[in-house]
Amino acid sequence: MDAPINFRDQLSAAMRQTGFGQVAPGEVPTAASLLSAVGGVRGLIESILPGLVFLVLFTITKSVALAVLVPVVVGVAFIVVRLVTRSALMPAIIGLVLLVVSAVLALISGRAEQAFIPGMLINAGSVLVLLVSIIVRWPLIGLIVGFLTNEGVEWKKDAAKRRVLSIATWMWLGLFALRLAVEVPLYLAHQTEWLAGTKLILGVPLYAVLLWVTWLLVRAAYGRAAIAERERP
Repeated sequence: MDAPINFRDQLSAAMRQTGFGQVAPGEVPTAASLLSAVGGVRGLIESILPGLVFLVLFTITKSVALAVLVPVVVGVAFIVVRLVTRSALMPAIIGLVLLVVSAVLALISGRAEQAFIPGMLINAGSVLVLLVSIIVRWPLIGLIVGFLTNEGVEWKKDAAKRRVLSIATWMWLGLFALRLAVEVPLYLAHQTEWLAGTKLILGVPLYAVLLWVTWLLVRAAYGRAAIAERERP
């Protein structure tokens, strides 16, 4: 009989499926590992294409229905492709759910900018979670890295690691706060095209850059800790 999988093992496995988990802890991310962290070429397409389609269609036609429904069709196509290729369905399903919710909000209101409400709520929730983790002195990036390195929460005992992981958590909070700071005024001003364009820029490209910087910081902190451990008498 197989041994039961405990909660920590399940959480570690889940974290390894995230973008962080696609970059080996302590290593400098390469172009290939960063591409893997955003889901590979397919992940890039699934992340960027719906928003790009929305931007192009709304800019040309000004039709709310066309701009929000065609991306939903694209999302359905992503699921079909994953079914045919027997790939993981969950990323495409989550993406489709967000597209459908966005489309419903836009169609009910008749305002295309309403389609961006789910994304802004996700960003706001991320800011809240990261801020709370910092306030209670359990920075979320530290928890993620701890599980990925099988270190658990031992990093809490190392001042250098704790400081770096707190800084990294602040950086990710800054990313989500920046998105809100840019997108909310554009939403309130009904600048739909600018909102769609800036969302694309502040999405995957900025995410990949911040992931790279985060792992440089983690690598430096864990490298210093390893050297200090070896030099300890």
